[in-house]
This record gives sequence, structure tokens and C-alpha cells, in this order.
Amino acid sequence: MKQFTDMALRAPKFTIWMAVAAAMLIVGLVLAPTLSSSVAQVLNPFSIDADPENMLFADDPVRIVHHQKKKQFTLYDLVVVGVVNEGHEEGVFNTETLSNIHDLTKFAENLQWLDDDGVTQGIVPIDIIAPSVIDNIEQEGLGAVRFDWLMEGPPKTQAEALEVRARARSQPLLNGSVVSDDGKGIALYFPLTSKSVSYQVVQMLEERIATYDSGDAFHISGLPIAQDQFAVEMFIQMAISSPLAMGLIFALMWYFFRNLTLIAAPMIVAMISTTVTMGLLIISGNSVHIMSSMIPIFIMPVAVLDAIHILSDFYDRYPLYKDRKETIRHVMRELSKPMLFTSLTTAVGFASLNFTPLPPIQLFGTFVAIGVLVAWLLTITIVPAYIALMPEKKFENFGMKREGGIATMHQSKLAKALKSFGAGAYKNAIFILVFVAGIAAVSGYGISKIVPNDNPVKWFAEEHQLRKSDKVLNEMFAGSYMAYLALSVDNNDNSLPGFAKTLSDKFTTHDLPQIQSLAAIALGAGSSAGSPSELLDHLTLTAESQVEKADNASVTAWNAALDYIDERRAELQVFKDPAVLTYIAGLQSYMAETGLVGKSNSVVEIIKTVHRELFLGNETEYRLPDTAAGVAQTLITFQNSHRPDDLWHYVTPDYENANIWLQLKTGDNQEMSVLEDRVEQYFNDNPAPVSLKTDWFGLTYVNVTWQDQMVVGMAKALLSSFIVVALMMMFLYRSILWGLLAMVPLTFSVAVLYGVVGLFGFDYNASIAILSALSLGLSIDYAIHFLTRARNLQPVHGSWKDTISAVFGEPARAITRNVVVVGAGFLPLLLAPLVPYQTVGVSISSILVFAGFATLTILPALMKLLEKWLFAGNTALPQNTDQVVEQER
Repeated sequence: MKQFTDMALRAPKFTIWMAVAAAMLIVGLVLAPTLSSSVAQVLNPFSIDADPENMLFADDPVRIVHHQKKKQFTLYDLVVVGVVNEGHEEGVFNTETLSNIHDLTKFAENLQWLDDDGVTQGIVPIDIIAPSVIDNIEQEGLGAVRFDWLMEGPPKTQAEALEVRARARSQPLLNGSVVSDDGKGIALYFPLTSKSVSYQVVQMLEERIATYDSGDAFHISGLPIAQDQFAVEMFIQMAISSPLAMGLIFALMWYFFRNLTLIAAPMIVAMISTTVTMGLLIISGNSVHIMSSMIPIFIMPVAVLDAIHILSDFYDRYPLYKDRKETIRHVMRELSKPMLFTSLTTAVGFASLNFTPLPPIQLFGTFVAIGVLVAWLLTITIVPAYIALMPEKKFENFGMKREGGIATMHQSKLAKALKSFGAGAYKNAIFILVFVAGIAAVSGYGISKIVPNDNPVKWFAEEHQLRKSDKVLNEMFAGSYMAYLALSVDNNDNSLPGFAKTLSDKFTTHDLPQIQSLAAIALGAGSSAGSPSELLDHLTLTAESQVEKADNASVTAWNAALDYIDERRAELQVFKDPAVLTYIAGLQSYMAETGLVGKSNSVVEIIKTVHRELFLGNETEYRLPDTAAGVAQTLITFQNSHRPDDLWHYVTPDYENANIWLQLKTGDNQEMSVLEDRVEQYFNDNPAPVSLKTDWFGLTYVNVTWQDQMVVGMAKALLSSFIVVALMMMFLYRSILWGLLAMVPLTFSVAVLYGVVGLFGFDYNASIAILSALSLGLSIDYAIHFLTRARNLQPVHGSWKDTISAVFGEPARAITRNVVVVGAGFLPLLLAPLVPYQTVGVSISSILVFAGFATLTILPALMKLLEKWLFAGNTALPQNTDQVVEQER
């Protein structure tokens, strides 16, 4: 540490230019790839990633199932456009509104483009859900069904518009999903080739909507647009909020130190630290994620904290030495050890985030830890070098005023307040500790009430248009948040070999040797086929090939074998079984009754609707057929519709897998978790006709998974870092008692932070979770400075009662200045329209203020009670006159 400072003082220009050159080199490496790129790439030299799905590792089981099931049922993420008309007496069912809806749908059908890799991006036209591209299913005589477009073209008269409404209301699949109950709204569902294009798609849709001159209100929402919109605004806020915060910090430091040239030093440290860290993040090939976008916000307070300690001590000592280099040497000698340990403990706190199983949080923790250490290195080199380069005349009338060499700072309001505060902490030690114990108990109760929850739409402020649209859509329709429940037969590992053995036994008993040969084929294929269906397909091909060349005597036997194979295939098609379908219908009714699901659709609604229309539209026939053959007839009939492939969104072609499509009115993880538990309970209380396996998927469910992992991971991270930091404190002070004492403000601050979250019902989300790492680093920062200075001063004074007034001199002033400067400095983040930035801003400020307050109240009170153990044998004499000055102060 001394060598670093001496080097900076001997070669200040070289020190500063080396730091600036390193930062410029990293910036150059970041921008270098864009030099030969297109203009678009130059404007976007690195990737922005706001996809919560990427909070999970690529091989996470939930993520794998999510993608497998989406592919299996050909499902896409959706952007929902709600069209609302409350001015017309018939709501949206008027000629002008329906014409606009028809036009917007046609526009969306052609909204595709090729990306840089030649892949088609945009909207998937075949799966758009809108009045002009979905079927109206109605009877055409007994046993016949007609499929017409619900709205083939824009209605020319009001009567035609009302006919569209009548048709829509007769379709159970559409009620509540496409058409609102009051008829004032229609929802359009636009499937996306990729979530990453949602922002572009919405921009194009909004441009088209702007051309309509009507009384319609258009509301666009959905999780994909929330995530992509956040990526865009996140980048903007990263460029605006951080400079605003630094501007306020600069103003507050000027208020305290009244020297514009001097206070530029910590600002330079903060800027270079942030630039280097973000540059390393990008150079290493990492995307700027929701979490990593906040790296500058977390590095800046740490970078400024140490510098403020230096400037504060320098401000108070300079009038004593009247020499900037001599003063900075004394300051760095006294502060070097606490600054080193505060930086190490802060880095450990953030590095502990690698214990979470979430890649972006690991990345965030790693690079903030790197940034903290970079800031420490720059602080102990650039700040002394910068001061050494300043001419001595810049320090005229600078610093704390003195009379006869004795400090008169005690005459200032801050000094008087701190002197009284320290005396009060000593005098009322018992009361303070009892009060703190009470707060800790209440905080513990609050912690027990914490509920992990998140919702990407809530990342935006309530006045944001996306939040407003989300509210309208979920009040008017069944819900804009999609979740899916996949069902399949729950076969055990031996099902395929067992199935093959059953077939083999059946064929072995046949009289003809040709048929008996199928037994060996069944057993052989049973060890290699992917499923029973594949095994049956293989046997069918074999038998059919034999029928073509069989003589009259054996054709009958081969046909009998084929009939038996078909019977086994029918048994596998469980989702044609009326009993299984009835069970699914009951499950859907139960989910609706929970109040957690706005609406659910499955193959059941298709079958019931077609069955009703086969019987002349009689409402009593809106039911499931009594036999599997009847079910099959309705499904064959549906295959004559304009969009037969819509069926495969709900079942697979082999009818061995089914999907229930759920619309939720909220994307809150807690609601999704409760629904998952309720469904599990339903299966336990109401056994299905066959053993069914359930797989949840969809963006809403993926969010639940990473939230759960985050809660467990953050608990492990906090515990592990707490232990490591405690051991570091014991090593620093060579004492278990002093080490544990240093942990008190940290423990109390974290407990109160989470206690407030639980007591006031705030969502425990990623933004709040990572604040534990910041609490650990900053709380211990104040404690280290307070305790280290107290240990150095106590031998001069001989008792804690006499020492406390000196500790509440320059050391307490430095801590207080830090609390005010950095605590208030991040309040500008409250102006951001993004809630995570608001949360971080108010939380950083609150933590800094509270941690400083806890340090200046709890520690002196505890030290009074533990004085005889804390200072036993601490009789070392002061090694320089600085401590005498502290005594006079």
C-alpha cells in the first residue's frame, strides 16, 4: 500500500495517464468490432438481453421442457393487441372499428423480414388469432358442419357488424379470449417467430395504428413486449440515470469540500472504474442483461466511498501540515488498511453471488467484484497522484480552520451534532441496545413474511403505457399472460419393453408361422423404438407388406394381425378417450373456480363445439361424445376447417399428448406458483382414469423457476459471504470479539432491509435480492473505519468514555459525509421509468443512510458494555502526532 502511494506521488502524471490509457484501450476493444460493420452494428456494438429466460442455464430442465413442448404443440410467444371502443353503442362491433381490425390483421400477416442470417423474423401469419382469420363453426344440417370465416371481410353495414358479434358469441373458444363479455373489446393475438423481435413488431403495428382515424383505443401488451421494451429502455436509463446520480454526488462533495478541482478526483476514479468494468464485461463476450445493466450503479458508490474518506481526512489534516504531499502520506498511512479491507469485503460480498444458480446474477456479482477492486486500486493511486499534481495555491483557505494548531471544527453544526450524538450513544447505551433488539425482533417477523415474486410488466412504472395497456387488457379479457399445462401418459421405464412383450405373446399364440414371426420383430423393435407408437408403426408396415404378397389362406390372418395392432394403437390414443377428456374438462372447471385462471382452452372445447353443430346447434349437445369413435368423428370433422392445424396446438397427431392453454390475468410468479400447487392437489384428490404426467411450460412458468432458484441461491450466497467476511474481520483485528462486533451493523442492516420488504408486502425480486450483497459491503465499510480508528485512538485516551469524543471527530465526520453524499446521490434513480432502477436507487440510499446510522449508534453502545474485553491489553502508544491532534479535537 505504501509503495502504491509513493509511486503515485513520485510519478503522478505517469500514474494518471496509465489509468486513462487502460480505460481507453478497453473502450477501443469494445468499439473495434464495429469499425468494419454496418451502420446498424455500429449503433449497437454489443447485445442487450432482457429475457428472464436467460436467467436460467441453457441446460436447465424447465427451460428444456419449455422449448420441447412449444415445438411439440407448435406454439409461439404472443403479442396481444386489444382494440376497445366505449363510445359506440355497439362497442367494437361497428363497421369502422371492424374495418380497422381487418386492416391491421392483413398488415400483420405480411409483417416478416429476413435477419442478417437469412432467417425469417416477425409475425407467424398462419397462427394469428383475429376475427378475419379464424373459423366460425356452425351446423349445416344434421350430421354436417360448415366452416366459414368469422369475418371474411370488413362489414359494409351495421347489420353485418352485429352478425359478426352473434357468430363470435356462439364460439366458446373465442368468448373472453377474442371478444370481451361486454362487446366493447376485441383482442388480436400475434405469434412471434422470436421474443427478440417483439419491440420491432410493436413499433410497426403502432405506426399502422396511427393511420386509423376512429374512436378506438389500441392497447398492446404481453410478456414478450415487456421484456423487449425493457431492453430498449434499460439501455437509455443506463446512459441517463447514472450521470444524473454522479452529478448530484459531485454537487454534494462540492458542498462539503468547496474545491471543484479536488473533488474531480473521485469522479475520475468512478468513471474509469465503471468504464473498465463494463468494457471487460463486453470484451469477454457477455450480453448486457437486466442485472449487468446495473453494474455502474453499484460500482459508483463504492468507488466514491473510499475517495470521500481520503478527501475528508485530507480536508481535516491539511491545515496542520500545509503541504499536500505530506498530508496525503499521513492520510493514506492511516486509511490504507481499512480501505483495503472494506474493498475486499465488498468484493467478497458481490463475488458470493456466484453461489446462485442463475448466470446473469453470477455475471453481475463477478464483474461488480472486479469493479470494486479496480476502484480500490485507482483510489489509492489516482487520488494521491491527482492531489500531488494540484498546485499548492489551490489549497489556500482550504480545510478545517484551526487556532493555534488546535482544530476548531467543533464549532461547525456537523461537528456539534456528532459530538452530541456520540455522547448520547455512550450515555444511553442500554436503551439503544434494547431498542435495537426490538427492531431486530420485528424485522425477523417481517422476514418470515417475505414472498418471492416478480412480473416483467411490473418492471415499468404504473404510468407507463405498457402498464396501462396491461391493466385494460386483463380487466376486459380473460388474460394476457399465457401458461400451458401439458399432459401425457405417465409410463414407467419398463413400459416399452413390457408393451413389446405383450404384443409378442399375442402373436406367438397364432397358428400361422408368418404371424408368429411378428413376435420376434416386436421384441427386437421394443428395445430400439422410441415409443409404443413407433413400435406399432413398424409392425404395421411389416404386416401391410406381407398382405400385398400373401396367398388367400394367410391374408385373413395378416388382416387380423393388423386389426389387433390398430386396437393397441387406439388404446395408446388416450386423449380420444371420453373418460380422459371428461377428466380434463373437470380440471379446467376447477382451475377456473380458483380465480387464478381467466380462461382455459383444450381439445375439449373443439370436440364439444363440433359435436353441438353436428346436432343442429342444439345447446344440450354441447358435450363430449360417449365413445372414442364419436370423439374421433368430431376431430375428423374439424380437419375440414380452414385451419385444421390449430388442433395440434392442443393435442399431438398421435393423441398421446395434450395441452391445456391457460390465460392468466396476472404474470406474478406467486399466482403461478399457487396455481401449480392447486393443480397438483387436484390430481392427488381426483385420480385420473389413466396415470397422467404433467409438465408446465410458458414464459409465466419459466419466471417462477428462476425466481425460486434466485431465492435459494441468494440465501446461500448471503450465508457464505457472511461467513467469509466474518473470518476476514477476525483476521484483520486478530480477535474473534472484534471481528463479530464489526458484523453487527451489517447483520442489523440486512435484517431491517428484508424485514421492511416482508412487513410492507413488497415483492422480493431480483433487484431487492442482490441488495444483500451491497448491504454487506457498505455496512462493513463503515464498521471497519469506525472500529479501526477507535482501536488506534483508545491507547491515547485510556478509556472508551474519553475516546468516543475523538472517534466522533474526524472519523465520524468522514462516515457522515459518505452517508450524505452517496446516500442522497442515488435518489435521481427514482426518476427512472423502470421500477428496478427505482428500487435500486431508493434501496441504495436507504441502506447507506441506515448502515451509517447503525454504525454510529449500535457500535459505540456495544463498545461501552464490552469495553473491558475489547480493550484488554490495548496499551500501545501513538506513533505520530496525528493521534494527539485527534485527542485535541
